[in-house]
Amino acid sequence: MPTDASADQLTITHVATKVGVRPDTVRYYERIGLLPPAHRTPGAHRRYDSSVVDRMLFIKGVQRLGLPLAEIRELLAVRDTGACACAPAETLLRHHLDEVDAELRRLAELRGELAGMLAGIDGIGCADPAPGTWCPPTQDEGR
Repeated sequence: MPTDASADQLTITHVATKVGVRPDTVRYYERIGLLPPAHRTPGAHRRYDSSVVDRMLFIKGVQRLGLPLAEIRELLAVRDTGACACAPAETLLRHHLDEVDAELRRLAELRGELAGMLAGIDGIGCADPAPGTWCPPTQDEGR
C-alpha cells in the first residue's frame, strides 16, 4: 500500500497525458529548469508531484500566447516566489502585442501588393516579363 507521500506522485506518462503533451516534453522542461527535478524511485523512474500538472498547464497556456521559453522561465521564477506575476506578465504581453500589431501591418501591406499584382494579370497571352518584374510590360509602356 502506498504511503501518503507517494500517493500523489505521478508518472511521466500520467503528467504528459493530463497536460496533453508527449513525455519527451516533460523531460525537456525538467532538463531546462522549467519543472523542478522529479523524485526518482529506486528503479530511477521519475515521479512528479501533482502540482507539476498545474505548472505544465501554465507553461502551455503562456506558450499559446507566443511567449518563448526564456520569458516563461522569468514568469515562473516570479510565480515561484509567491509574488503576483501580473506586472512582469503585463510587460511581456504588451511587448508581444506590439509585435503582433507590427506583423499584422506587414501582412496587410503584403496583401495589398499581392492583390495589386493579381489585379494586373489579365491572363491574355503572357510574354516574357520585363527584368525585375513578374509581368510583361503593358503595350503602352513599350511605346
